Amino acid sequence: MAPPAYAFNVAAATAVIGYDLLSGQPVRTSDVDRVITGLGIMGSAAALDTVADLLEGFDRQITVQNRTTGAPNMDDVLPTVVEIPAGSPITLPVVDAPATNPIAGIIVIEDVEG
Repeated sequence: MAPPAYAFNVAAATAVIGYDLLSGQPVRTSDVDRVITGLGIMGSAAALDTVADLLEGFDRQITVQNRTTGAPNMDDVLPTVVEIPAGSPITLPVVDAPATNPIAGIIVIEDVEG
């Protein structure tokens, strides 16, 4: 069975610098240890014009850019291995805002069985 993948979509006017692209998503916190095994963002008017940092708590884990325009599918998700301890929040704040058009993404998170 494939791990859960969560999609998000944020209007360009909302995705200003500092805005958390995962705002309102249920995956931000959990009471179990987790691993982020994939992440991809797309959208805006041009490839590479939007940048976001994946944070675990206050620590930057990876920086991602929109790979191209349009909406992502699982082929657009890049593999990652980011361990998230139970109770630690994850956020995806915008570092370089999109020029136009929504930003969409997919994050894949697996619970770690203890």
